[in-house]
Amino acid sequence: MPVINFTYEELFKQLGEELPKDELINILPMISSDVESYDDVEVKAEFFPNRPDYYSVEGIVRSLKGYLELEKGIPEYDVKKTDTTITVDSELENIRPYVACCMIKNVKIDDNQLRNIMEFQEHLHWVIGRDRKKVAIGIHDLDKVEGPFYYKAGNPNETSFIPLESRENLTLNEILENHEKGEKYAKLLKEFDKYPLIVDGNGNIMSMPPIINSELTKLTTKTTNLFIDVTGTDINAVTNALNIIAANLSENGATIETIEVNYPYHDNKTYPDFEPKIIDVHTKTAQEYIGIDLTADKIVETLEKTRFNATKINEETVRVTVPRYRIDILHEVDIIENIALGYGFNELPAQLPDFATVANPDSKRQFDQILEQVMIGLSFTEIKSLMLTSETQHYTKLRKEVEEDRVTVAQPITQDRTMIRKSLINSLLEFLEDNKHEELPQKIFEIGDVAYINENAETKMVTVKKLAAAQISSVANFTTIKSIVESFVANMGFEMELEDHDDSAFIKGRCAKFTTKPLNKNTPFTFKGYFGEIHPEVLTNFELEYPVIAFEVEFSEVE
Repeated sequence: MPVINFTYEELFKQLGEELPKDELINILPMISSDVESYDDVEVKAEFFPNRPDYYSVEGIVRSLKGYLELEKGIPEYDVKKTDTTITVDSELENIRPYVACCMIKNVKIDDNQLRNIMEFQEHLHWVIGRDRKKVAIGIHDLDKVEGPFYYKAGNPNETSFIPLESRENLTLNEILENHEKGEKYAKLLKEFDKYPLIVDGNGNIMSMPPIINSELTKLTTKTTNLFIDVTGTDINAVTNALNIIAANLSENGATIETIEVNYPYHDNKTYPDFEPKIIDVHTKTAQEYIGIDLTADKIVETLEKTRFNATKINEETVRVTVPRYRIDILHEVDIIENIALGYGFNELPAQLPDFATVANPDSKRQFDQILEQVMIGLSFTEIKSLMLTSETQHYTKLRKEVEEDRVTVAQPITQDRTMIRKSLINSLLEFLEDNKHEELPQKIFEIGDVAYINENAETKMVTVKKLAAAQISSVANFTTIKSIVESFVANMGFEMELEDHDDSAFIKGRCAKFTTKPLNKNTPFTFKGYFGEIHPEVLTNFELEYPVIAFEVEFSEVE
């Protein structure tokens, strides 16, 4: 989930009121955040993907003002309608068909605000944009360009401009091949004969969505007026992203100016679209969900604290006006959640369940418990990590090529949780990286499932149980890990045979694989694995400063 960094100084400045720091830390979870860390200067707060309006300090302040009753109801934004237009090229219908734009004027940007805008943009790219595939955002210095604007299809080999953070004029294809952002996102455009461009009235290229902006419109601390463009493949996602950006960036007195999009293949539309949604909430339903008696008047009061407008229709119904930046509100139950938030989660009465259960050991855990006892007997400490990881952590940092049989997440909510792990080794190294400040040696192990795609299997996705262990210390070497593996295999009642093994995550010549044979012929399982010394480049990738040794085994039933 996105982590938002902000200082107390900038938050209190926008809030217009200074709170005791410990009070702020206690309030933040009450507005649906998870405080990851804080010190005397800065706070790091994590917010769920369903609340992208929180991805900048302005959105957090807006919610705090309601919670503290400094302001209630829907914020009012200064929106000025203009005759500025952006015209869409018909060739983009099958490439990247939708665009939404607006202008924001009289913005005050210092170094902190500049950093916040960039982070805000990237968080939205990931959560709403699906890493720019669905939505991409461009934020420009408006004073460097002038309308009318155009959303064009450019020839990859003939059209050129100077991309952001570059001094060289490059063709569109050269940007995809040679620029850092181009290489990263080239897959989004490579299948097309032409690429999208945002162009101003003088023919200046402002951006090549979803790849890179132009150096011409780069933001600085001298920028006071912004041009926002949002392009994508889903018009609702494009509209939602622009609404959130416009609302948040205009929170401190800036003026929003509209831009009309002229389509050859879709109805024309003026942005931003701040027309609110209307949802009715029934008091009886709210009472049942929250578990307390609530009058219609109390519901109105709590919703105004959470920055909605609400009107009592009668004692049974409240009509709620939802601001367009609240894209998480889809149903009456979403409104009810905000009623509970406005009421105060800490104020809700505790209640014991009216039923009891008796716990029994899980039979599926018996084998895991045997493994745990053996590893603990070898002085290792058990850890538990998430099954989800990323290609960077699982492959790139381990010097491996990304495999086609991995199980990917269709709609990942964070950049570091895009696939299901196939190995436990990277999870152990991540743990060591997070705990490198602790004393050495550290000896850890994990037992867990991994998954991969097998087109020949009945269920396609195959799940396998693995055990992995790692040790970090100044004296860790191949002899040490070989001794550990031999002890593990013997304690499990097996004998093993060794072979040479080449694995890019390990030092060449200091890695081996093994197979096992049970000493008891009635043993219902067998296992195989590998072990060795982790490669120095992998240690550097995980910012580890001492040698690491590791082994991993895979278990299977005897047929």
